[in-house]
Amino acid sequence: MNATASRQRGSKELWLDAAYELLIAEGVDAVKIMPLAKVLNLSRTGFYWFFEDIAELHGAMVLRWESKNTGNLVQQCDLEAANICEALFNLMDCWLDPTLFDAPLDLAIRNWARVDEDLEQRIREADKQRIAAVTRMFERHGFSYEQAEVLGLTVIYTQIGYISMQVTENASQRLARVQHYVELFASAPPSEKDVKVFLNRHAAN
Repeated sequence: MNATASRQRGSKELWLDAAYELLIAEGVDAVKIMPLAKVLNLSRTGFYWFFEDIAELHGAMVLRWESKNTGNLVQQCDLEAANICEALFNLMDCWLDPTLFDAPLDLAIRNWARVDEDLEQRIREADKQRIAAVTRMFERHGFSYEQAEVLGLTVIYTQIGYISMQVTENASQRLARVQHYVELFASAPPSEKDVKVFLNRHAAN
């Protein structure tokens, strides 16, 4: 009996995943209880086992974005690295590995924030955290605070531009360009060893 009821209700992650898909495909206006229930082939009452209302679901979606995109980016910046090029390659993993950074979700959240002032403020805070993490990374590798801050701004704004413009590149093109971005941001060419380690890390992707 309990197993049957559970199947009829789904799970919190199931509803959240369905909301994510609708947000990416159609925007926040499409994320409503009845469309979600239809997609999942569940009763709308199942939704209320996991969320008080649609606002709570929206909040859970934003938390997922903050944890995955901002949280992972900060962690990648904080990884130990022997030099700035290796550190930048660690950060660039975010742009190539969707398990670390979800670009479609970032775009959807930024589009949503155009009609939500509170979310717009959270995006500002997230961008500050990202810029601060990249700035600290450059400082750890000998750059002055002034240099590091400008480089942090440049790195993050470049990636926001990629996302907002929905730049399309095949995986091999983007992978081949990364070492040149690293050289540009580091003001020094990466070693063959660092390039090889990075490329090997993404060879199977």
